[in-house]
Amino acid sequence: MVSKFRAFARFMFVSSLIAAPAIAQACSSCGCTLNSDWASQGYAAGEGIFVDLRYDYINQTELRSGRNAVNRGGIAFPAGDETQQLTRSRTYNLGLDYRPVEDWAVNLQVPYLDRFHTTVAGGDTDVSASQTNGIGDVRLVGRFMGLSEDRNSGLQLGLKLPTGKFHTDFNAGPQTGTPLDRGLQSGTGTTDLILGAYRFGELSAISEKLNYFAQVQFQQSLKSRENFKPGSATNLNLGIRYNLTETVSPNLQINVRNERRESGSNADVANSGFILMYLSPGVTLNIAKSLVVYGFVQLPIYQRVNGLQIEPRYTASVGIRYAL
Repeated sequence: MVSKFRAFARFMFVSSLIAAPAIAQACSSCGCTLNSDWASQGYAAGEGIFVDLRYDYINQTELRSGRNAVNRGGIAFPAGDETQQLTRSRTYNLGLDYRPVEDWAVNLQVPYLDRFHTTVAGGDTDVSASQTNGIGDVRLVGRFMGLSEDRNSGLQLGLKLPTGKFHTDFNAGPQTGTPLDRGLQSGTGTTDLILGAYRFGELSAISEKLNYFAQVQFQQSLKSRENFKPGSATNLNLGIRYNLTETVSPNLQINVRNERRESGSNADVANSGFILMYLSPGVTLNIAKSLVVYGFVQLPIYQRVNGLQIEPRYTASVGIRYAL
């Protein structure tokens, strides 16, 4: 077992060196908590290279404080605090998964972000707007699958790299030319450590067609950059899948994200940090032996935010996964 962990560490180090030049200009997180690796049979797949293309749509319009929605009609401008209006994010994510042998693999995620944001800053009466486009922060995560003979459980270790831009300014309204909040930039500017564990398998006691998975993943910034440090975050994903036919598999996930407050003089400390829980129904279609198509909708079932924040009423994700 010790030799396997040492081999895994060497593999991750070499993979990082190989990937570094290719991702020097790359990206950030999509902001979505969905687990699409398991949905497209990424963990159960055999050795080889797998390509995943995924689109996430997140339209944040509902102003919230604590566990409650806030009526914007009751806010008189100018107000002492910022009142966000809209954040619409479209993320196009390229995922590459390489599994050279049975016990370990490495996964590279490169997202491209298209984000439109509007807000009324404290003291303003008019709306300011920003448009953010570009590659965000790349994620490089390895996984070790030698914990059991059937390889249905594993550990994850990786990095989120500071490849996304974080100096975008407002381009319309009274705040034109002033910096956009760091939490809304394409990237955080920080290198983050990623640790995780997962398990999947069959629920044969109920039905041989029913499968499950569980995953927990923790992300922590290693240091601040330009007076900003994102809050640590923990994701918990639980899911079941029913193999209705050889082609169609309905899915249901519960996705939970707990994010701590940002810190630093350039952070919006008062209005950052949350606990979000989503119920995510979806479907996986096995179009061919090497091609999988999937789609999900995330519906919020619990939200608790610090300060004033805007959250989506739903998010939508579609993608395809191809085995080379």
